[in-house]
Amino acid sequence: MSSVESSSKPKIITGSCGYVLEDVPHLSDYLPGLPTYHNPLQDNPAYSVVKQYFVDADDTVPQKIVVHKDGPRGIHFRRAGPRQKVYFESDEVHACIVTCGGLCPGLNTVIREIVSSLSYMYGVKRILGIDGGYRGFYAKNTVPLDSKVVNDIHKRGGTILGTSRGGHDTTKIVDSIQDRGINQVYIIGGDGTQRGASVIFEEVRRRGLKVAVVGIPKTIDNDIPVIDKSFGFDTAVEEAQRAINAAHVEAESIENGIGVVKLMGRYSGFIAMYATLASRDVDCCLIPESPFYLEGEGGLFEYIEKRLKESGHMVLVIAEGAGQDLMSKSMESMTLKDASGNKLLNDVGLWLSQSIKDHFNQKKMVMNLKYIDPTYMIRAVPSNASDNVYCTLLAQSAVHGAMAGYTGYVSGLVNGRQTYIPFYRITEKQNNVVITDRMWARLLSSTNQPSFLSPKDVSDDKEKPMSALLDDGNCNGPVDVPPVTKEITK
Repeated sequence: MSSVESSSKPKIITGSCGYVLEDVPHLSDYLPGLPTYHNPLQDNPAYSVVKQYFVDADDTVPQKIVVHKDGPRGIHFRRAGPRQKVYFESDEVHACIVTCGGLCPGLNTVIREIVSSLSYMYGVKRILGIDGGYRGFYAKNTVPLDSKVVNDIHKRGGTILGTSRGGHDTTKIVDSIQDRGINQVYIIGGDGTQRGASVIFEEVRRRGLKVAVVGIPKTIDNDIPVIDKSFGFDTAVEEAQRAINAAHVEAESIENGIGVVKLMGRYSGFIAMYATLASRDVDCCLIPESPFYLEGEGGLFEYIEKRLKESGHMVLVIAEGAGQDLMSKSMESMTLKDASGNKLLNDVGLWLSQSIKDHFNQKKMVMNLKYIDPTYMIRAVPSNASDNVYCTLLAQSAVHGAMAGYTGYVSGLVNGRQTYIPFYRITEKQNNVVITDRMWARLLSSTNQPSFLSPKDVSDDKEKPMSALLDDGNCNGPVDVPPVTKEITK
């Protein structure tokens, strides 16, 4: 095997038959000679029944599990979990937790489980909460955290630490970390937040500080790549169904009733797609990845008329990022951005509702439309049982990694296994619904809606490159990995 010499470049380990490990940085990469200590978990009564306390150093998880028999083994990530040796003593640890960006179900659960894992598993006593996002490092007071403070916060929505967008000043943040003597930083947020975390890690590394910087990826839209799903997504889908059910009740209770529900999904339509599949009451689902048109043969208006004639009512779900190209290009918000750098979107739900009303008025057809936007109701609820379990796994894995000396990574689920993923893989692109995939086909067969796609749209989508893991039919086929500067042989 060969590995990459420590640098800020991707840390790549290659093996036989096309095996590639996209490894995460370690404190020892730039601070050689650090002392190690026995992991206190081996004396923890809760772990006395576990057959194997610690994860094997060579355990990795494949990014792709569908392979050809003679294909390359492909890209892997380091498996998460406790290690036999740790790089921090319990009394030495001074940890902090910060939440950034928009609200999402499960934030308080992640905070609670990070605190509980540090306290109960590793005996850590000094844990701080950073108030109000990144700017809280240098503009606000910290909040002392312990198991008593966080005991029941998972039952509440939002975040007890407060949050904000923007406010990222790398020098001020790392100065604050250094001045306070913090040596473990847990950052909970979406792709923009994790880009900020990556910059913090690089500055910490440049200064030669013994500080583990760890991310827990958060996005209610489920648009973070590589990982199976983001926490809060299951809860969002479950809550979205309540709005869909209300729209369905309204629509079927009146002549030619139409229920329009706008759901979250700035660039990715996963919430709308999964809520539609789960509900079975939706007649049409519109997402950013699938273009549609209103007028003419095969358009949305024609389909709405058809559904009303057939059943007397219909329910339409639209993601907030869908149809933006159909709205007026002259609207000022098309060029404005929020503090996180996200483009401010026009309210497509209101626009579509009015467009439908105008169409039926012109045709002098009776129609009653009810519009529901549950966005902030969904964001503010506490996480459900499924997400609570997932948040626990993410938080515990993050703590195990930091104690083992890993840094510059996020804790995430890949193919059902907890892993450590380098920051650059999380921030390099967004996860989107593939409209030529089976899942979208399942939705179309459920709603019986037209695809609104031209043959050219389908052709263009199919021409997108497949994973390198499946491109070649032999063991030595190409695997797409980041460039490295220097390799050394073990």
